[in-house]
Amino acid sequence: MEVRALAERLGIRPTKKLGQNFVHDPNTVRRIARLGELGPEDVVLEIGPGLGSLTLALLPASAGVVAVEIDEVLADALPDTVSRHAPALADRLTVLRMDALRLRASDLPVAPTAVVANLPYNVGVPVLLHVLEVLPSLRTGLVMIQSEVVDRMAAPPGGREYGAPSAKLAWYAAARRAGPVPRAVFWPVPGVDSALLQITRREPPPTPASREAVFAVVDAAFAQRRKALRGALATWAGSPARAEEILRAADIDPTTRAERLSIEDFARVAANR
Repeated sequence: MEVRALAERLGIRPTKKLGQNFVHDPNTVRRIARLGELGPEDVVLEIGPGLGSLTLALLPASAGVVAVEIDEVLADALPDTVSRHAPALADRLTVLRMDALRLRASDLPVAPTAVVANLPYNVGVPVLLHVLEVLPSLRTGLVMIQSEVVDRMAAPPGGREYGAPSAKLAWYAAARRAGPVPRAVFWPVPGVDSALLQITRREPPPTPASREAVFAVVDAAFAQRRKALRGALATWAGSPARAEEILRAADIDPTTRAERLSIEDFARVAANR
C-alpha cells in the first residue's frame, strides 16, 4: 500500500494536533504484528489506525481488528482500503469513529484481547492507561510511542525515568521495551525517536484500597518527587506528621522518595490512610 498516494487521494495532511505520523514501511508493520504474538483467537484493538498499513498486517494474524479512529476521513476510508488490499479479510474489521479516551467496553461489538497500535504521540500514555482501565479483557499489548516515553513506562522503581506513569502502568501490567523503530519508517518523519512497548496484563496488588485511592498517592508523591515522602505526601495526608504515621504503618521510611516505591508500596500507603 502506497501511504502517500492514498493520503493525497483522500486529501489528508498529517496534523500535529492529532499526533499523526503514518508508518509507510511494510517490514515495520509486519514486525509489529509478529512481535504482538497474536493468535487466531485474538481480537485486536488498534487505536489510531490512520491510513491502515498496520491494520492490513494485523488482520491475517488475528480473529479480527477493532480500529478506533478519531479522524472522520480516515475512519470512513479504512474499510475501503481493506476491501481493496485484503478483500478476503474485510469482514474481520470493525471501525469506530471516536476519541479513544472516551472508549468504553459497551462501545465494542466484541471484547478485545490485545491492543496493538501506533499511538498518537500527544496522548499515548493516557490512552494506554485508559484502555487498560476500561477493558479488562485486554491481556497483552504492543504499542509504538516515543522512545523516551517507552523508557519511562517500562522503568522499574529506583531510577530517574521511573515516575507516575511507570507506577500506574505497573498496576495493570508488566512492561518492557521491545525494540527501537527508525524515524525513516514514518511519514512525515517525526522529530523524535520511537520504540515499542510490550505489556502483559497481571493482577493489581492485593489491597483494600481502590485503584483511584492508590493513584491519588502516586500523583501526590511524584508531584514533589524531589522531596522526602513525609513532605511530598503532607497535603494528601493532612500534615507531615500524619504522612509519617501512615508511611511507618506501611513499613516505608518517611525520608525516602517516591521513585523508590513500587506500586505495591503505594498500595500499602493508600490502605493505611
